[in-house]
Amino acid sequence: MSTHNVWTHKGTFLLAAVGSAVGLGNLWRFPYLAGENGGGAFILVYALTIFAVGIPILVGETMLGRSSRRSPIMGMRHLTRTHNTSRAWESIGWLGAASAFLILSFYSVIAGWAIHYTGQMFTGSLVGADADTIGASFDALLASPGLLTLYHTLFIIASGFIVGLGIHKGLESGLRIMMPSLFVILLVVLGYGIANGDFGAAVSFLFTFDIAALSLEGWLQAMGQSFFTLSLGMGAIMAYGAYMSSEVSLTRTAFAIAIVDTAVAMVAGLAIFSLVFGAGLDAAAGPGLMFVSLPLAFAEMPFGALVGGAFFILVLGAAISSSISLIEPVAAFLVERFDLTRPQAVFGMVTASWAMGLLTVVSFNIWAEGTIFHALFGRSAFDFIELLTNIFMPLGGLLIALFAGWALTQAEVMKEMRTSETWFTVWRFLVRFVAPAAVAFVFLRSIPQIEGYLIPTVGALVIVGAFAAGRTFLADSSQET
Repeated sequence: MSTHNVWTHKGTFLLAAVGSAVGLGNLWRFPYLAGENGGGAFILVYALTIFAVGIPILVGETMLGRSSRRSPIMGMRHLTRTHNTSRAWESIGWLGAASAFLILSFYSVIAGWAIHYTGQMFTGSLVGADADTIGASFDALLASPGLLTLYHTLFIIASGFIVGLGIHKGLESGLRIMMPSLFVILLVVLGYGIANGDFGAAVSFLFTFDIAALSLEGWLQAMGQSFFTLSLGMGAIMAYGAYMSSEVSLTRTAFAIAIVDTAVAMVAGLAIFSLVFGAGLDAAAGPGLMFVSLPLAFAEMPFGALVGGAFFILVLGAAISSSISLIEPVAAFLVERFDLTRPQAVFGMVTASWAMGLLTVVSFNIWAEGTIFHALFGRSAFDFIELLTNIFMPLGGLLIALFAGWALTQAEVMKEMRTSETWFTVWRFLVRFVAPAAVAFVFLRSIPQIEGYLIPTVGALVIVGAFAAGRTFLADSSQET
């Protein structure tokens, strides 16, 4: 069975999980969401949610992977049988696999934009360009299905090639070279931003905590970003956990992943906003922050083309480290379930996801409007696929928290965590009560049809759930003692 492999070095799981977590979410999504939501207050909610919700679920998901030593789908099938629980819990594995497949399809298209901008930067095409020119260049890229398909294809082939080489030659070797290199490039870009941008304004923007200025939407986006940035609920952490040595501490590793991931997001934010403020641009530029505002900032600064090229290589490398974690859960399942070779499994996964990605490609041009997706869902194919992942991921995370918190016995968890009674008690409270309530809140908010009933629905769910769970907790505690 493929997942009987174990990482050669104890620290590789940390590199793999950080590689999965550090991607476009840190370098693209986090800065523009912080920019749109006032900076510091957004970051405070983001950080608190990571430690109160993200880490407990991260420990739980890794534990499920390591205890089953299988791909997420086959692993949950094994755990439901050995714990004599309902087979409905297998949906955790299927939701993770579906999320990974769908995310890879559009993630590859967006990451492909970084290939375009790497070339634009190093060739000096944007040096001295004004805002209209750079905006028009971005619009022209989106309007070209051929160019988008080319970049999409190149990116997904590169990702598939790494995973196809195997656990040790591909994933392990690639991550040990890629991740340190990315951190070095990020620090170089930060140093450039300090020297040529407005670092003081960036610090003030990101570390002024005015909670009153943060809207409910901002709170929810911060909670959602903190959950998504750790790659929870998409099968990647469970798949990587299956290769994790039994001697490695789940708790220390989870905290290390959260700290490194948050540090990367903060350094990226400081670097990006130093450049943006230094060029006198708007921090609340939205999704165009990386692909319009940043190229404009680089265009106006000394050696901007060279550093801009290095920055987009950073974006590309971070995106690949995340995309390989999206391929692995499905590829591992195909190897186990259908006895395929790893290259065959990866080829099947990547080809199907590439084809699905063409829907995202045409969403920006040929199918920009007037399609069946617009008629049925009032949104483009890309927006619809993204909506599905915004439902599947938190739902998967919610189920992981419930299964790890309620289905696994205290003896089993203590054996895997090998930790103090105090931390076990804290973790179990967070994963049983706090994490499910918080994830349910974000999950329900992602479904636009129930927007008007959000507060009463969540309130009722939390009250009823807490009451029912509390009774089970008391009964469970009395049995354990």
